Amino acid sequence: MKKVFGVLLVGASLALTACTSDKEEPEKADQVSAQAEDEQQETSNENTYGVDEKKLDELMTQFPETEADRIITTSVPLAEMLNLLDITPVGVPTSTNPLPKEFESIDQIGSPMAPDLEVITSLQPDLLLGAKSLQSSLDESLKGMNLQTAYLPTDSFDDLKTSFSALGTYFNKEQEMNAVLDKLQKKEEELKEKGAGKELKEKGAGKELPSVMLMIGTADSFMVMNEKSYIGSLIDKLGAENIATTILQAKDTYSALNLEDVVAADPDLILVLASGDHGASEDMFKKEVEKNETWKRLSAYQNDNIHILDYEVFGVTSIQNAERALTDIATYFYE
Repeated sequence: MKKVFGVLLVGASLALTACTSDKEEPEKADQVSAQAEDEQQETSNENTYGVDEKKLDELMTQFPETEADRIITTSVPLAEMLNLLDITPVGVPTSTNPLPKEFESIDQIGSPMAPDLEVITSLQPDLLLGAKSLQSSLDESLKGMNLQTAYLPTDSFDDLKTSFSALGTYFNKEQEMNAVLDKLQKKEEELKEKGAGKELKEKGAGKELPSVMLMIGTADSFMVMNEKSYIGSLIDKLGAENIATTILQAKDTYSALNLEDVVAADPDLILVLASGDHGASEDMFKKEVEKNETWKRLSAYQNDNIHILDYEVFGVTSIQNAERALTDIATYFYE
């Protein structure tokens, strides 16, 4: 009787274990499936050139259903994109920043923030392309006009790629678009491998990159730039640490400079965007260092690792100059 009871007990135990196992397996399978689905979704959100497909789709909703024929743009970076895609607008902005040479004879419509409405009306456009950052100002200027508009972001490196993809897709210029994006992608990968981007550093590969502080000069002061700035986005893309983001906790794209906080962070490298034609000059920065001895306590100063950036390359967001900008930034990392 005891043997029979023992056999029954073992059998019941095995049956219970089997039931529990059967119940756990589907749960594990569901978890694995959900994780795989999340990873697949994350991957599908970016195309082969690192462009966020969700953001791209959102931008595409602004364009008219039929392809626009007469385009004006209030943005120099967008004018440059149109030129790369072999699209000729009927109107471009009036700007101190250089337009493509091919567009020099095209009618200029005035300021990017407040264009001349009479000129716009005379050009009879069916689409106006503007920078997303100036949308509120442009909407106010264009109030009352029956004009289709599309606002595209141009502030960061990824913004440029996304907006370029939107224009290339809408105007059926995929071949021209892919040629530019493919070149940029190859340069990104080359520099990341050389300098140990975020992924490679985790594996202990490549060269350790320096910590960096980015500064921009205004007419009477200097500010630090976080990863939301154009140069900051290039630093982030290459995988280096921007102390404005990691240590100074700067939430705004441009923030006031607190030199004591900078000394505490002690970045390896300081890059300064300064130009006599666009705010602070290189001489002004040298005077700033001379009048404030605190600068000399920084390792970057002691190691001669403070560099003035070329405004023509870094002062204006430009997909055409992006490859050079990435390369020039990287040279400071690998010296």
